[in-house]
Amino acid sequence: MTEKSTNAYKTIGEVVKILDLKSRTGQKTPTYTIRFWEKEFKQIKPKILNNNRRYYDQSSIDLLKKIKFLLKDQGMTINGVKKLLNSSNSKDLDEISNKTIRADNLKNKINKISNIIKQLKNLK
Repeated sequence: MTEKSTNAYKTIGEVVKILDLKSRTGQKTPTYTIRFWEKEFKQIKPKILNNNRRYYDQSSIDLLKKIKFLLKDQGMTINGVKKLLNSSNSKDLDEISNKTIRADNLKNKINKISNIIKQLKNLK
């Protein structure tokens, strides 16, 4: 299977996987979340082609990542996110969310290494 170029448009299902969205009911691909965000945030503009299928470019995916970060990780309201995205401070958001995402990734790596060390100590 060949990988899509990073510049290629992604389907809504691919975007759900990129964002690692999960539903409360265990549904594997909660595409309804992205469709809801589309209605709420007019900045998200997917290409809608044959059979009403949505295709997202990298800038839309980046915007969806910011929205997810603010709503899910920072606990903001939809109205709060709208105000922030429409404000002049929205550029600062890129730096804040990227630093937080990097910090979370680092924490995950440290936890994995710590678990491996514990397992190795138990082998003795």
